[in-house]
Amino acid sequence: MKTGIAVAVGIVVAAAAAGGYWIGTRQAAKPADGAVSAAAPGGAAKERKLLYYRNPMGLPDTSPAPKKDSMGMEYIAVYEGEEPASGGAGLKISPDRIQKLGVRTQLAELRTLDRVVRAAGRVEVDERRMATISPKFEGYVEKLHVNATGQPVAKGQPLFEAYSPELVSAQREYAIAARGMKTFKEAGAEGQTGLAQLAESSLTRLRNWDVSDEQIETLARTGEARRSVTFRSPVSGIVMEKKAVSGMRFMPGEMLYQVADLSGVWVIADVPEQDISLVTSGRKAHVRINAYPEKWFDGLITYVYPTLKPETRTVQVRLELANPGGLLKPGMFAQVELAAGNAGKVLAVPASAVIDSGVRKVVIVQLAEGRFEPREVQLGTRSEDWVEVKGGIAAGENVVVAANFLIDAESNLRAALGGMGSASTSADGSKTMSHTAVGTIDALGPNDTVTVTHGPVASLKWPAMTMDFAFANAALAGSAKPGARVEFEFVERKPGEFVITSVKAAPGPAKGAAAPADSHKGH
Repeated sequence: MKTGIAVAVGIVVAAAAAGGYWIGTRQAAKPADGAVSAAAPGGAAKERKLLYYRNPMGLPDTSPAPKKDSMGMEYIAVYEGEEPASGGAGLKISPDRIQKLGVRTQLAELRTLDRVVRAAGRVEVDERRMATISPKFEGYVEKLHVNATGQPVAKGQPLFEAYSPELVSAQREYAIAARGMKTFKEAGAEGQTGLAQLAESSLTRLRNWDVSDEQIETLARTGEARRSVTFRSPVSGIVMEKKAVSGMRFMPGEMLYQVADLSGVWVIADVPEQDISLVTSGRKAHVRINAYPEKWFDGLITYVYPTLKPETRTVQVRLELANPGGLLKPGMFAQVELAAGNAGKVLAVPASAVIDSGVRKVVIVQLAEGRFEPREVQLGTRSEDWVEVKGGIAAGENVVVAANFLIDAESNLRAALGGMGSASTSADGSKTMSHTAVGTIDALGPNDTVTVTHGPVASLKWPAMTMDFAFANAALAGSAKPGARVEFEFVERKPGEFVITSVKAAPGPAKGAAAPADSHKGH
């Protein structure tokens, strides 16, 4: 009896074990049907949906079930939330990571860019307000009325007195002719004509020598020739230069005084070549002088010079400014802001959205919540805070304006940008992506082929491996030597055919290169 009970108990235990095993295998098989369990905080299970398996070499080949490629490499599982964005260039960042990074976005929009061109300048004398006093006859400076540079003078104020034998002779000729015309009124017509011609000739010489009408009237009235003639300032202003010295001899045309009216001045700004198309005459300008940092002076663009300075690659632009109180002094340096023209509304993004590597300009576009894509863009004009985008994005798209460099570091964006990078042109004219790797040449094969053990290729998400390549030409094949460590670029000419387009020596061993024992041939 006891033996029968023991046998029954054994049968029940075996049945229970078999049932538990069956249930366990059913539960273990569930992930193959498209769901994977993961331990969540607090012991709760969180399931992820399996979407498909992707090619480990980055080829456009997926499978609904696990499989291996032609080299025996396992396909990689892709779960919901891990699938790449359209074009394969997208990045996925979790919401909590986005919050920690402080990511902010803003819409690309159509707007008018208020451009301001900044340039360095200097204050100069208005050439139209400058006068030079140069006697037109030979003579001597007898007396100075203005004897210091920088002295202010009024229009008509005496500057100096000059003596000239020629001037005295011309005065006497005029006085004699004028007196003769009065004395010999009854003389014949021929005599009167000769005296009139002599008087007119002498009078013309005096006027050509800038003798004032007042002095000529006095000469005609008194008939006495003055030893010296007084030169007066033709304008009100400041004596900028004085060469006259009492007792000196001067020659015709020699500059003795230079007087400038400084109530209005010029500012000559040196505008960079790339900005000159934005500057036109008639627009307003603002000028700040280092001596008065708290004060702005308003001016007007009156002329854009027609030549460029080759040594500085700048074009001069002339501004006119009023100078009440004489605050602006010739020779002062100025900081100039020129109002630039605009061509209406253009597509623009904040300047902080642009990542400029020096080779290309990239903005990060938010495709959806937590999903980002780097886009190469073509830029146009700039304003203070915005920059025109001529291609690469559309109006209304969200671009990252803060923490875009942190996204670069956090999400391995450099690899994605590398994939966007240099492109080669295939024989049919289409663009093929270029990739870079470092490895060791194992052996040279026929028909310009080579076997290389290389490290990981981030742009294709390849692991380290050994594989066969073809050289783009015989010259490249001739430069390769077995055992050499090289850095090379390659493209996929057609599916599964990878061609080396350039090769150069690489210092040290290829980082992360796979051992020859793990080689995969025939790719």
